[in-house]
Amino acid sequence: MWNMEGTLHQNKTFEKIIFTEKELRNREFEECTFISCDFLNSNLSGNTFTDCTFISTNLTMVKLQGTSLKNVHFKESKVMGVDFSKCKDFLFSVSFDNCMADYASFAAKKMVKTKFINCSLKGTQLAGTDLTSARFDHCNLDSAVFNKTILNGADFTTAYNFTIDPEMNSLKKAKFSMGGLSGLLNKYDLLIE
Repeated sequence: MWNMEGTLHQNKTFEKIIFTEKELRNREFEECTFISCDFLNSNLSGNTFTDCTFISTNLTMVKLQGTSLKNVHFKESKVMGVDFSKCKDFLFSVSFDNCMADYASFAAKKMVKTKFINCSLKGTQLAGTDLTSARFDHCNLDSAVFNKTILNGADFTTAYNFTIDPEMNSLKKAKFSMGGLSGLLNKYDLLIE
């Protein structure tokens, strides 16, 4: 059983915790690691996670209203349908490595230099997000929504299946491969061979 005594948890490792469809609020986690845990459809609103790592953890449809994510790393985890836009803005910093983040929302978040490595971001909401100098290494961006998104200096050289309208987004010095240029020209209905 998960020991939730007290409100502050430091330098702890939580492994194989099953906490589906439950509520955990007003706790602080500092330098904690969550390994192979299941938080499916749980309410983690109002918590603070600082310098934490989630490894092989299921966070699908987790609620994060007013949650602080400060330097939080997600590795080989599922964060499908998570609305990160509801998190507190102050010191918001996340990274994703080999994650499934389909249909997540980062709308209007400031995510400068955020790294998405080998992630599935299908249908992800990125409207109004500041992704200056972000990296999308080997990411599937099929149906991801870019609208009034700041992508200055962002790296899309190995990203695929994206559609980004250069007239609706800021793309100064963004990096694309030759093969990815079609994702910038879709609205013009051109045949690129």
